[in-house]
Amino acid sequence: MSGGRCKSKDFGAAAYWDARYSSVSPAGGGGGFFDWYQTYPALRPLLRARVPASSRVLMLGCGNSRTSPFSCSLLAPMLSEDMANDGYEDIVNIDISSVVIEQMKEKHTDIPQLKYMQMDVRDMSVFDNESFDCVLDKGTLDAMMCADDAPDGASKMLEEVARILRPCGIYLLITYGAPKERVPLLNKGGCSWKTTFYIMPTPEYQSKMSEGAPQPIMEEVALTKDGQLPPDYVLKDPESHFIYVCHKSNPADRVNIKDTDPEEMI
Repeated sequence: MSGGRCKSKDFGAAAYWDARYSSVSPAGGGGGFFDWYQTYPALRPLLRARVPASSRVLMLGCGNSRTSPFSCSLLAPMLSEDMANDGYEDIVNIDISSVVIEQMKEKHTDIPQLKYMQMDVRDMSVFDNESFDCVLDKGTLDAMMCADDAPDGASKMLEEVARILRPCGIYLLITYGAPKERVPLLNKGGCSWKTTFYIMPTPEYQSKMSEGAPQPIMEEVALTKDGQLPPDYVLKDPESHFIYVCHKSNPADRVNIKDTDPEEMI
């Protein structure tokens, strides 16, 4: 989230999210299922191309987000559930809210591929170094940038992500944060990333443009050398989501880089 999206709430506090998830009601009033980002069908081509089904996946800030942004059904599947149904074998879901973790444990007792743990993303020391193939972040970094300890807390989270990812693993970030806001933050995260960048209009914009039948539109955009959008690039949807596919560098690939002939690096 950019500064304009941050409210007066501390989005990094367990108490805020516990209260929010405790307000869930079947009538879909103050509670319900929350999904502010993209749906699994829209993200599926990218996920299937980049993340094998056998990967060990960590879902940061899993919440209880449903798949359809237009449905208030308490039975609608969340991203992790959709992935498990699509063949993914090992998905660990963490959230700072113990309330939502208990809700999701109860909801998904019949899906052994899904595991749930209450955890603060700023301290994931329970996980060993290099223990995940992919870390998925659908809005958690945005929430951390609206926490009382931002941006330090967000940097701690990214340092932990880099630590628990295996070499060549993927941190897949779906965010409202444009490159000018997120690239400097990613570069402070204690890891060297090779990043591919995509822009995707919101489901609401896609639906409006396709006359009620949402059609995913994911555009790969080459950033400038300093990690910014091209100066002449115009967003179709001002509320677009930005997707960063960040590959963790393999230290073995850089062992002899200082001894490499500069002409061979061009």
